[in-house]
Amino acid sequence: MSRTPLTRAVLDEQRHALGLPPHGGTDEPAELRRSALEAVLAAYDAGAEPNRPVLKGAVRHLLDRLAALAPGRSVEVRVPPYAAVQCIAGPHHTRGTPPNVVEMDPPTWIALATGRLAWDDAVKKGRVRASGPRADLSGHLPLPPAD
Repeated sequence: MSRTPLTRAVLDEQRHALGLPPHGGTDEPAELRRSALEAVLAAYDAGAEPNRPVLKGAVRHLLDRLAALAPGRSVEVRVPPYAAVQCIAGPHHTRGTPPNVVEMDPPTWIALATGRLAWDDAVKKGRVRASGPRADLSGHLPLPPAD
């Protein structure tokens, strides 16, 4: 498993391969992750696989947005092997496996968060595993565009 971090060089290499301009922001991790999302979407549109650090950055960016837009700790959203966040207001757990868990692979998460896949379709196709009475993210997805 590659442990290469998302750096400007890694991001710009992926962006160049996809015909995108280099990252124009700072080297702050949040800005790199935001730029990674554009590269991942371009890769998917081109039928290409994004590289792991760029995919991880995009996943993290979208999970962070979900947590910011739906703050709380009643639902845990997992996108292995890259990240997990707790979100949505309501009762929360303090130990053990949380009662409300949503888990999916990175391509499914990116498609849901960006509106390329509807929640109901993802659940029906088995692309999302959701357990618990509060584990329905349909009211929070797709995420609105970032500022």
